[in-house]
Amino acid sequence: MIFVGLMTLFQGIAGIAKDDLFVTTRNYVYQFSLTGWGWVHLILGIIMLLAGFALFKGALWARMIGVALAGLGMIANFMWLPYYPFWAMLLIAIDVIVIWALCAAPRLPQT
Repeated sequence: MIFVGLMTLFQGIAGIAKDDLFVTTRNYVYQFSLTGWGWVHLILGIIMLLAGFALFKGALWARMIGVALAGLGMIANFMWLPYYPFWAMLLIAIDVIVIWALCAAPRLPQT
């Protein structure tokens, strides 16, 4: 979760700082400004980082929030596909792995 948060954070920084780096397509349904997408990914990355660190406590609520954030990350990266397809597909696959890991993790004893 921390790795996904960092990669999403870097994706957001790249979208904000160098929005002319990415190729944009015409007539895309989810078309926003690239800087706007950068801010979405930056905020999502920060929240994912915080949730990733909360997972070290082993709390069930942290796992549920992690699953929800990874799902949101998958949706955001799906919408990011026209701008950087390889990176978006890679992060979608990692989000799927994170969701699987959070759902399949053994239950820790409550303290």
